Amino acid sequence: MSRDTPIVRVDGIKKTFGSAVALRELNLDIAEGEFVTFLGPSGCGKSTTLRIMGGFERPDTGRILLEGADVTRLPPDRRNVNMVFQDYALFPHMTVRQNMAFGLELKGMGRPAIDARLDELMAFLELSDYGDRYPGQLSGGQRQRVALARALAPDPALLLLDEPLGALDAKLRGQVQQELKSIQRRTDKTFVFVTHDQDEALTMSDRIVVMNAGSVEQDGTPEELYYHPANRFVAQFVGETNLISGEVKGQDGEEVLIDWYGAALRGHRRPDDPHPDGMATASIRLERVGLHREKPETANAIQARVVGKTFLGSRMMMDLLVEQAAGATLKAYVDTATGNAVGDAPVWIGWDAESMAVLRD
Repeated sequence: MSRDTPIVRVDGIKKTFGSAVALRELNLDIAEGEFVTFLGPSGCGKSTTLRIMGGFERPDTGRILLEGADVTRLPPDRRNVNMVFQDYALFPHMTVRQNMAFGLELKGMGRPAIDARLDELMAFLELSDYGDRYPGQLSGGQRQRVALARALAPDPALLLLDEPLGALDAKLRGQVQQELKSIQRRTDKTFVFVTHDQDEALTMSDRIVVMNAGSVEQDGTPEELYYHPANRFVAQFVGETNLISGEVKGQDGEEVLIDWYGAALRGHRRPDDPHPDGMATASIRLERVGLHREKPETANAIQARVVGKTFLGSRMMMDLLVEQAAGATLKAYVDTATGNAVGDAPVWIGWDAESMAVLRD
């Protein structure tokens, strides 16, 4: 298979459960070696998509192509795919080594080949000292690595991960996120990951597919989704943001001029979006809003007053009352020293046009 050919093609997939629509019509290509994350709220269709890829569910219409072959009606054991579940699904009565060998034995691999493959994987994933232990004797992070090793053992073309970090505490979760991404990089395997955790998706992914109500809202890199969200749903679901709405007064290339209660603001639209007219909404991330004593040279500048501060450790979140904008409140992240130095006097806030993403809807 050519590296330019998608390793997975989701072609017009639709799925319903009774009267409930799980997937409306999904079309998606995934390249070999990508780490793709499906992100969205509960019930958006992300896990259903993963299960259809793995053969655990069948679509009502559409096809799944894997390595160029139509596998839509093949069961899981006849696809070159493996899945890691949220609870890891390890056999409690089997040792780490026995758990890892299970899939290889089902494939009829000989014992010398199995042992060689297990030795290789256990060294790679730093599990060599745990081969004779049972799952109940392992930490959450170790169990996660064993589940990953078992899934990688048959050398699948595609690895599916259904919220596999959900059972870990916050500190361990952060460590395992980095470890999992490192393993994906080193193996050059294609990972498709499902989560409802936006921070997890931003940390780990080459590409994020944001889903809602069975449809794709936006598909792009973490940076694209964060700084250039397509619509209000993505802007609010991926990170924290300020939303402002105003009347479109003109356009200058990809810049859009918006009147916000008399303040002339400049925002940036995505190149593939239509030119907005009438009213438009824009998103400004909190860390892109700067506080200044004097009027800044930024494309957008407006006066405000600090009406609230929230200490967040290395930074503060400031609540800014914009009296000119009918008493609207914006939020900004600043470093703690800046936050402590700001008093009750009016301040200037400013941001660049590129930092204000004009939304499609």
